[in-house]
Amino acid sequence: METNNQPQNTEVRSRREREPFMPESNGMTMMEAVKSVFNKYTDFTGRARRSEYWYWQLFNFIVFMILYVPVIIGAASENEAIAIPFGILMLLYILATIIPSLAVIVRRLHDTGRSGWFYFMGLIPFIGGIILLIFCVEDSKHGANQWGPNPKGIGNDDFNRNQF
Repeated sequence: METNNQPQNTEVRSRREREPFMPESNGMTMMEAVKSVFNKYTDFTGRARRSEYWYWQLFNFIVFMILYVPVIIGAASENEAIAIPFGILMLLYILATIIPSLAVIVRRLHDTGRSGWFYFMGLIPFIGGIILLIFCVEDSKHGANQWGPNPKGIGNDDFNRNQF
């Protein structure tokens, strides 16, 4: 009988079928990301993974659409009894999530090795939003940086600590 020395939960890469592929670390689920953002409500320090940032954006979009559709339907049918309460709820939701949304994008920029002040590039007409989108899509910078260790855990052990 031949024994295989590879762990059970690995898949073999296609490159000569020799190297086991182990995911670096699992991403967050949507609920973990939302809990993380609300737990770090006003925390503009540290780093945020792509999964945390994009699940937060998806959650905001879903909640906003759930609140916005009744406003549109109520306005189209001239039914203020539907439009006004949902409009007020939408406004309260936006006010409640403005600070955590800013905090998570600043932490996401920190994860890509940039200062949070790069957020203001989004104010540049036409190209600013595209540049900010590219920054948020980028992968984490390897190892720790001035904003903390890599949230994925990649490269934190081999970081040159003599640099500080």
